[in-house]
Amino acid sequence: MHSYETINVEMRGPVAWLTLNRPDALNTINTKMVEELVHFFDALFNDRDTRIVVMRGAGRAFCAGLDLKEKQDPKALPYGGGFTFQGYLADVYIKMRRCPQPIISLVHGAACGGGFAFALAADIRIAGQSMKMNAAFIRIGLSACDMGVSYFLPRLVGVSVASELMLTGRFIKADRAVMTGLVSEVVPDKDLEATAQTYIDDMLIASPMGLTLTKEGLSMAVDANSLQAAMAIENRNQILCSSGPDFKEGVSAFMEGRRPNYTSN
Repeated sequence: MHSYETINVEMRGPVAWLTLNRPDALNTINTKMVEELVHFFDALFNDRDTRIVVMRGAGRAFCAGLDLKEKQDPKALPYGGGFTFQGYLADVYIKMRRCPQPIISLVHGAACGGGFAFALAADIRIAGQSMKMNAAFIRIGLSACDMGVSYFLPRLVGVSVASELMLTGRFIKADRAVMTGLVSEVVPDKDLEATAQTYIDDMLIASPMGLTLTKEGLSMAVDANSLQAAMAIENRNQILCSSGPDFKEGVSAFMEGRRPNYTSN
């Protein structure tokens, strides 16, 4: 297991529990954190043993956004998309969507700016009662269209609510977030981990290939230009899944009322 300074990764079987680990700074994003997240998500792309990622924050917050106290030296930064730190950080969110493993984000306390975008880039969001999220960029003289927020947010809550949140920088709290479909459910902060485990248990009933291709297919279907285009991906996925031994095992387990024992990964 790789050793990190600003994040912590704990493997529990096939599940990677990724914790943003700068609690004294509300897990704000600095250059080192970006470097480590890039490394982590890059490694996931070809990792056949890790099936699910759970992302959370240590201490009082999920992630309060960019560390504005850290001064960036443009000459010391790698080029990401040709835009130094801007592109370097933006690439993390692309890698989150590119990795084949579903990501569950457990959001408590503040999730602002880039931290808001971390939650949005996940596949499933579970909120603690203390959660509050906002597109903080617009409150510090920037555009709220940053780190994929303009892509993710309207797809999750619709253009009207996305416009409100992005044009005002207002916080959305847990009770309204669940009403708008931004999060799947709201639980007491202390129950976030246990609640995530129920999602994990259900996901692990799926075959490894079935879970991976569902994330990929859903991402592609959201932007498909026609029903036929979406169905072409679905047909391809089903043919791939049904050609391996896990389909036979899944059907047998279903008929016998037992948990499947998949042999592929």
